Amino acid sequence: MLDPRRHYASLRLVALLPLVLFLPAVIAFFVDPDVAWGEYLGVFFHLSILFLVSRLPAAPWAKAAGYGWVTLDVLAGILMINAVEYDTAWAVRLGGHVLAGVWIVASSLVSYSWPVRVVGVLTGLWLAGYSFVGTVLAEEFLRPAGILILAWFALLGIFHRDEPGHPATPTSLSPA
Repeated sequence: MLDPRRHYASLRLVALLPLVLFLPAVIAFFVDPDVAWGEYLGVFFHLSILFLVSRLPAAPWAKAAGYGWVTLDVLAGILMINAVEYDTAWAVRLGGHVLAGVWIVASSLVSYSWPVRVVGVLTGLWLAGYSFVGTVLAEEFLRPAGILILAWFALLGIFHRDEPGHPATPTSLSPA
């Protein structure tokens, strides 16, 4: 049987890995959005999300959306790295963000932690919603979604729990 303390610890690590990888990219979005290394780090960030999609409870269709997000955003990053036309790569990225929103909202709604649910739903709706209005709103309007997703990863690492009998606190890692 799976030791719940190990399960929470590994989910914590799996949630914190994309947080650590995405934080420099979010800072770059605000300082210099055209920084070249951002796409490289973005590819690794999205690949790290594969571990989180596989571990976070969600319906199979929601997990499929999470995997689709990773696939499309990695593709978009590689398109950007290889100097494919920006509008093409950006459209692929926005398509992936719709799938990201589906996965984030669906996996957040089954969480027993209300902070994870609230921030997850806001994050997913913002990320997916921007994809439908990205042609009329500047990219700067997508930036708050970057901050929200960082907060969501942090909340998953701190408060996520699979069962209602386990407290949604950092102490859930303490030995029983």
